[in-house]
Amino acid sequence: MRLDREALLRLRAQIIAHVASSSRTALEALRHNKLRAFLTSLGILFGVASVIAMLAIGRGAEQEILAQMRLLGSNNVMITPYVEQKEGEVTEKQEREVKRYSPGLTYADAAAIARGIPAVEAMSAEIVLNTNITREGRRRSGKLVGVDTSYFRIMNLERQQGAWFTPAQVEYGLPVAVIGNGVRTRFFTTEDPLGRPIKVGETWLTVVAVLADRRVSTETAARLGIRDANMDVYIPVRTMLLRYRNRALVTQQDVEQASRPGTFVLSDSSESDEQRQERTNRNQLDRIVVRVADSRLVPGVAAISRRMLERRHNSVVDFEITIPELLLKQEQRTRTIFNVVLGSIASISLIVGGIGIMNIMLASVLERIREIGVRRAVGATRRDILFQFLTEAVLISVAGGVAGIVTGAALSSGIQQVAGIRTIVSYLSVVVAFGVSFTVGVAFGIVPAHRAAQQDPVVCLRYE
Repeated sequence: MRLDREALLRLRAQIIAHVASSSRTALEALRHNKLRAFLTSLGILFGVASVIAMLAIGRGAEQEILAQMRLLGSNNVMITPYVEQKEGEVTEKQEREVKRYSPGLTYADAAAIARGIPAVEAMSAEIVLNTNITREGRRRSGKLVGVDTSYFRIMNLERQQGAWFTPAQVEYGLPVAVIGNGVRTRFFTTEDPLGRPIKVGETWLTVVAVLADRRVSTETAARLGIRDANMDVYIPVRTMLLRYRNRALVTQQDVEQASRPGTFVLSDSSESDEQRQERTNRNQLDRIVVRVADSRLVPGVAAISRRMLERRHNSVVDFEITIPELLLKQEQRTRTIFNVVLGSIASISLIVGGIGIMNIMLASVLERIREIGVRRAVGATRRDILFQFLTEAVLISVAGGVAGIVTGAALSSGIQQVAGIRTIVSYLSVVVAFGVSFTVGVAFGIVPAHRAAQQDPVVCLRYE
């Protein structure tokens, strides 16, 4: 046992000495041809830099997709009504068509989905009203959102202080509100907002909770179809329907407005798109958010919800069902294709760099025939010659790989700053890039090294 251990120690010492000797010889040879070694390593440098940048973009895209999934809520199905009205000339065929009546998207639809589909874990209606927020002489426009108690859990909204709506507050439509962090900082600068009144529209509401700060860029909010929760005021759906507006009911105000001259003008150039949509919207709800218990059942729940709403709306398809998870997965697939393209380019660069190393090393063998003969004459074995040339190829490749890692990290940072694409350089990408550069050096350096080792020392000494 002791002899075996001593033999292993001697073998390890011999290997270390052999590698050190080969490395010194290879470094000396590279110092004599610095420019050639630098130009040879450029192909590896650009290839490794491309790998680092590709993996950084892919990692950043993955994290961005996960963040968007958290914003939209996992396993959610969004049901929204068609608010836009089509305008144009009426043809004779259209005049003969009998229009079917549809009540639009209502709270009864939301209750039917929650009650009739077992896979639905939670459901929340959503009603949005553009209004004004007033308190202590300060006033600004904002959005009042009527929701169910499960809305905050479905949309992953966290509470900073206070308590969510109680069953009694929801049942009786009491004037209570949960405000966003931005509303708190603007209207409650010097006092605790809990239990304090705030005027929204023409109604005074009592603040019962404050949402945690949630930073979402304007571009992300517009692309995902979500609002800035920091500047919203949330109230129970019943409070919205009882104390503000119920679009399913024709009020005296609607009758008076319809009887005024000029009410039936199709459009007003002075009103904004948002105002026009709100004026023409006759749906009781602006959105229904459904959370499904199992992600595998999301497409099935969406299909069943569509058929259920078609029956309830007399076969009038005046709604749209969206599955955010599928949209984000499609976006992720698009980015994956983009990463594959980048990976292909990087692979081509690495192959070209490896061929360059092989070409230069083969030329180096021809240039150094006499050196090989002298080394063989003074006692160097074929293995020594093989390791010398192989070490040179690996050193060129690894040097290009290290420079490529630095260049790739700088390139990733530049892409993030200029293009606005999030990039993350991970330790795994650095290890992969270093391993790839080492492998390329070995793979493309073995042939020249083998050819150098097979040279006849007598012929090498006579070579001119």
